[in-house]
Amino acid sequence: MTSTENTTTDERAYASMAELSAAPLWRQYGELMPAEPPSRARAHLWPYARLRPVALHFSRALSMAEAERRVLMMVNPGLTDPPATVPTLFAGIQIVMPGETARAHRHAANAFRFIIEGDGAVTTVNGEQLAMRPGDLLLTPGWHWHDHAHQGHSPMMWLDGLDYPLVNSLNAGFFELYDAPVQPVANPDEASSRQFRHGRLNPAWRAPSTDHPGVSPVGSYPWEETERALATIAEAASVAGSAAEGILLEYSNPWTGGPVLPTIACRIARLRAGFAGVPRQHTASTIYHVVSGSGSTTVGEQRLDWNDHDTFCVPGWARYAHQVASDGDATLFSYTDEPVLRALGLYREQWL
Repeated sequence: MTSTENTTTDERAYASMAELSAAPLWRQYGELMPAEPPSRARAHLWPYARLRPVALHFSRALSMAEAERRVLMMVNPGLTDPPATVPTLFAGIQIVMPGETARAHRHAANAFRFIIEGDGAVTTVNGEQLAMRPGDLLLTPGWHWHDHAHQGHSPMMWLDGLDYPLVNSLNAGFFELYDAPVQPVANPDEASSRQFRHGRLNPAWRAPSTDHPGVSPVGSYPWEETERALATIAEAASVAGSAAEGILLEYSNPWTGGPVLPTIACRIARLRAGFAGVPRQHTASTIYHVVSGSGSTTVGEQRLDWNDHDTFCVPGWARYAHQVASDGDATLFSYTDEPVLRALGLYREQWL
């Protein structure tokens, strides 16, 4: 058989393969089995000083009834369709104004709120009302009813974190509206936080939920407790912390000692003045929010300069290092998909 005949036969075979919804692995092997993890996500920073005026504009131009949730999505330039901040996680800035209520709903995706500014608002999660104060971390596990109400006097703004990009990629997303604008308060306010606020002394009359395994029973991790822990440890000069992340603490599930949500680990770090992180990379994608202070993070060849309340992301397997000037400490809140990667045996890291 001649070369021309071979080519003609191959073309017919490839065409038949396509008609059968099949494809030749040998033509895509390098793309399907890369030497290192590729990522469409890019390192990117969203400046709060520029996002805040936009959020305030839409607080006047768009009612809660029109918006359902008034959120500015932080869309990674490499992940615009569908929109995500990193491949598995989402970040957004939500704003609720005095007198407003964000109606009750629930979804399969796990979520949390890290409060940026404001006072006088509450979120109700499965019948438990939780106060929202700057620096507080509030959990909204998957398929928990939740609504927000604001009776304060100034804008209430927070960082929304969700794992809906992961949930939707697994084709496991569900959503449901509550049959009333708000759900009834059925439990004492902040009961879960008060019960589990005492280190490793957990209430013996309760047991881990079988309906939501891996979900922390704590509704709110208040900033006053977080700041106290950070300050106590950071004041000890002998405690160096992580060479890459400084004094790094993880919000934990008191039942397991592990992450607060099955798919999301939440952490807080104090970077001392003059901190220069050792570069490293890992397969987990991470979103950072600047609680206070200023500094920079070098991701690959890109430098991200950050200030109070900015948000930035480091894609998985990207080389990164944090730096803080010598004139003051910085505090970074972060969340990551590391629990998913560890559960699947896919977490890997290396120091550079």
